[in-house]
Amino acid sequence: MKTAAYKGIIAGRLLLIACLSLLCLSSWAQDKQNVQRPRIGLVLSGGGAWGAAEVGALKVMEEVGVPIDMIAGTSIGGIVGGLYAVGYKAERLDSMFRSQEWIDLFVKGDLMGYFERITGIRDTLDFYRLPIPFACVAVDIRNQQEVVLRSGSLPAAMRATIAIPGVFSPVKINGRTLVDGGMMNVLPADVVKAMGADIVIAIDLQQKDHESRHFSLKNLLGIGGILDWAVSRPDWKKYNDNRKLCDIYIRPDLSGYSVMDFNKSDISAMIALGEDAARAKLKELRQLVDKPNE
Repeated sequence: MKTAAYKGIIAGRLLLIACLSLLCLSSWAQDKQNVQRPRIGLVLSGGGAWGAAEVGALKVMEEVGVPIDMIAGTSIGGIVGGLYAVGYKAERLDSMFRSQEWIDLFVKGDLMGYFERITGIRDTLDFYRLPIPFACVAVDIRNQQEVVLRSGSLPAAMRATIAIPGVFSPVKINGRTLVDGGMMNVLPADVVKAMGADIVIAIDLQQKDHESRHFSLKNLLGIGGILDWAVSRPDWKKYNDNRKLCDIYIRPDLSGYSVMDFNKSDISAMIALGEDAARAKLKELRQLVDKPNE
């Protein structure tokens, strides 16, 4: 009898230990699930037709499986970023770049209507409530101030961020006269950091390093000067500061192409160059997926 009772006590204690062990394992597993991975922000720079390279880089990031938690873009980067934020994947953007008659659209087309049609959005909204939170940059031409667009009409915001003076008319939003954001902040890494990004991936289309200088919009004379500013001469001090905020910096070599090379063969070539530039960063990109919590 005593032996049977003793065995029962031992068995009960073993059962208790086993139950406690399972509870500990369950708690540990739950804690692991609750660990927040770093939030990844994507920055897309301005650069006209060079934006095709951003699509190529996005294709590689999707292949790797890099999660994008927020996007900030300027000019063509604002267009690519806005479409990606509403749900366009890289393959669809690739098809659009290759098939869209960009020159006809820019010269003759109704950009606002086009953006309304391809986004499917006509109402005002908070851009942070899109499938991927989004912001884009414009400039108030009257007071020479950068304006970060985070809500309102998404098509209007996309139209404003690419409103190169002398090429497109300015966009009126909330009493402000807005033009291309590249005139002040062509690589808005600071914007995506302010959105809460822990890790910043930048796709930079600018092709030259520049000394930090500050320009005044008042010094620009003629359409040629304004276009040069918009696509290749923003406030370089801010540009250089923003480059330092980038954890993974992708810079396609597009030196053989101009920002106006919208013909299909050049678009295809620049998409491929964007892919090449992203593949050069495969190790860093894979680390975001393989070890997200380290």
